[in-house]
Amino acid sequence: FFSTAFAFAPHSYQRHGLASHPLSSNASKSSLALRYSSSNERNDDDSPTFPYVKDFFRGVVRPTVVAASVAFGAFSVHPAAFAEDSTVNTVPTESTSKTITAPQAYDETWNLVKKYALDQSFNGQDWDAAYAKYSKGLDPSSKDEDRVMKATSNLVASLGDKYSRVLDKDAYARIQKFDLIGVGATLMPDPSTKEIVVGAPPVANSAADQAGLKVGDVVVAVNGVDTAGRTAFDIIDQISEDPNAGTLTFTIRSGGQSPRDVEMKREFSEVRNPVSYRVSETRSDGTKVGYVRIAEFNSLVKPSLESALKDLESQNVDAYVLDVRGNPGGAFQSAVEIAGLFMNDKLATDVVDGNGVDLKFRTSKDRVVVGEKDPLAIWVDGKSASASEVLAGALKDNCRAVVMGDTSFGKGLVQAVYGLKNGSGLVLTVAKYLTPGGTDINKVGIVPDVSKEDALPSAPGFVPLIGSDTSRVDFNDVARRMSMCSAD
Repeated sequence: FFSTAFAFAPHSYQRHGLASHPLSSNASKSSLALRYSSSNERNDDDSPTFPYVKDFFRGVVRPTVVAASVAFGAFSVHPAAFAEDSTVNTVPTESTSKTITAPQAYDETWNLVKKYALDQSFNGQDWDAAYAKYSKGLDPSSKDEDRVMKATSNLVASLGDKYSRVLDKDAYARIQKFDLIGVGATLMPDPSTKEIVVGAPPVANSAADQAGLKVGDVVVAVNGVDTAGRTAFDIIDQISEDPNAGTLTFTIRSGGQSPRDVEMKREFSEVRNPVSYRVSETRSDGTKVGYVRIAEFNSLVKPSLESALKDLESQNVDAYVLDVRGNPGGAFQSAVEIAGLFMNDKLATDVVDGNGVDLKFRTSKDRVVVGEKDPLAIWVDGKSASASEVLAGALKDNCRAVVMGDTSFGKGLVQAVYGLKNGSGLVLTVAKYLTPGGTDINKVGIVPDVSKEDALPSAPGFVPLIGSDTSRVDFNDVARRMSMCSAD
């Protein structure tokens, strides 16, 4: 879904009134690249996005980003389309334009917008007329790629949406930091056979590209486990069980050939660990406080945070501060997964697409690391956006945390990232999300329960020691607020 990336664990989401995955929208099928994003415009180029809601639910996932982040996630999605903020990669469907008069990349983009855009009025324009207007002078055989991509960019710009945009090949490759699988392949269900297939061209020079994977190749098994009857999210979940594995093996069937095993090296070398933590203090009443900062929701955030929390738990920490100040978002699905480290099987967010389809994302079952009675404060500011707001909203509305600081940025839109067959990409706003309590935070933000002046240090989180000073947080008040809160 968008520039708000997400990566989700398959079992963590429940689809209500739809088939099984979380976030793709539209009855048609598009592939969800498990790369949902939720970052704000100040970090647009680095944010993956979420796929269209229905498509997302059908399970199109980009394993690489999902494993570490999440974008913007996994859904039972259409063949093509996730964040933050990570992110949806989808497989372009056949054109529905009356006559194909433009190059493939342009036609693919027009078709994806028509099917999955949140704004089904297309900024008040006739989308068929827009096809002709912005492709004027082009024909299907046009070889001038710069001209084709400029026309395609102008088409998308006509939507008047600052988050929707065309990515050139280099920019599309940079979004891979939200790839949870680590091999550069996008997985999705085939719309007719329901088999898991490679839904978009592998990222250039990635392991999947070097292994010769092609669009339409059937993924028969992953690490020896049959994919039949499973969603892309289920597969991401399987891969996430061993996040440190250096290789991944797909059993591939190409055309009428016999299945073959392809072992690929997983690479996350360009992704930095976004989590830092420490025991910030031990108080006179015996309370031991753990401070954890999340800089962004990339592909490493979930395993890194889980490891950090387990370490703090082993040191008998029993009160926590989760700092997402200055965090612009990232993988949407990662935010949902992280919420599951603090609360069991709770509604994390509602995602609503352009057709009014409401997809409900729940946290995972039985994966809580921090006891649900331990007081938790989450620090936010005006630069906390997208996936940061998904996490803060989920914890706040479920009475699992008290929000402190300044009102957050207010990005409540979901983008999907679609891989085009020429190696470029499309980031498209495909949905909006609501907090568990039904609040639309777009352009409004998450309003804190406790002001910055009453509880936070004066320095930002990236300033060592001073920025992580938790001494002003009243954890007795946090515990009281949590116990008196009602999630109904």
